Amino acid sequence: MGRTPIRAKLVLDAEARSKLEIIAKSRTEGQARIERAKVLLAYYAGERVTALAEAFQTNRPKIERILNRALEMGALASLEDRPGRGRKPEITAEARAWLIAVACTKPVDLGYPEELWATRTLALHARKHGPEAGHPCLAKLGRGTVSKLLTGAELRPHKIEYYLERRDPEFDTKMAQILMVYREVQVLQEKLQSGDKAETDEGQLMAVLSLDEKPGIQAIGKVASDLPPVPGRHPSNGRDYEYKRHGTLSLLAGLDLLTGKVHACIEERHRSLEFTKLLEKIHQAYSPETRILIVLDNHSAHISKETQAYLKTRPNRFEFVFTPKHGSWLNLVEVFFAKMTKTILRGIRVASKAELKARIMRYLQDLNADPVVFRWRYKLEEESVS
Repeated sequence: MGRTPIRAKLVLDAEARSKLEIIAKSRTEGQARIERAKVLLAYYAGERVTALAEAFQTNRPKIERILNRALEMGALASLEDRPGRGRKPEITAEARAWLIAVACTKPVDLGYPEELWATRTLALHARKHGPEAGHPCLAKLGRGTVSKLLTGAELRPHKIEYYLERRDPEFDTKMAQILMVYREVQVLQEKLQSGDKAETDEGQLMAVLSLDEKPGIQAIGKVASDLPPVPGRHPSNGRDYEYKRHGTLSLLAGLDLLTGKVHACIEERHRSLEFTKLLEKIHQAYSPETRILIVLDNHSAHISKETQAYLKTRPNRFEFVFTPKHGSWLNLVEVFFAKMTKTILRGIRVASKAELKARIMRYLQDLNADPVVFRWRYKLEEESVS
């Protein structure tokens, strides 16, 4: 006959029991909190300490610590880790400033082979050279403390943030040309709003497009069904980490800056052949007397012999205005691509490239049914004044 347990029973009200059950079934809570919640629920249901230790493949002292804390502090409060104990090592302000100065220096400049600091390398350097620099408190510095000090100083010497210096000597001139186009678009939009035609001062009908390619759109498939959100338990969708690759597609799009309509082709590649195919589609979309002005970059397909040969078959139809080198941000269609990335392409999963193409085309059809006119604002007033 087993002996009668002497440990007190765990008392849980309905709210505490409900919260423990949610935590125990959570997919996002920490493992320790989930395990403690399961132990408390099992003990509340009548399980004994020995059975709990076997069920959770651990020892009795650990189970007893969980239960004792719950009986002492309350079930929900006991799920949290205890605060760290012991006296914290004190890093002086001078030592902290010395460490930050070292972190702002490349390790290769101090004789190390590495280009960037790691917390381990920085901690080793501080332990070796900190005391001789007059900071004995760094003699036992650990990488965890280094990480905290760097975070407090808002430094990430192990990271690289890339930037690009202007290498086009005509950058400002070309940017001014683009801004003049956007200024002209603004004038034409005002004419359309007043009921007039989109004509230049000379009476020429105008269409202004911003054109570019979005290559490498991945057709990614699922290996298991997604798990839908469950109110009160799982707030977000669940998805298996593994996936299948079906290849990539390229979107070639011309955004009409006056109407907001998108002219697009979705192709396997984005060569001159595909580019001229889009130009022909744009040509067919406008009346013969309309002059088509296109803002685009210097991609090889835009200036190739094949493209030039096509343009000769459509004389006086297209006019290209090129963005400066490394100035793709001046092209308004990039804003449209960014919107696509955050909407239709965000988390998309498909069974094939054909499905991906169909869904993107359906998205574009919906946009063209109720088009949004994109407007350029940055430095436009400066250009109009100058």
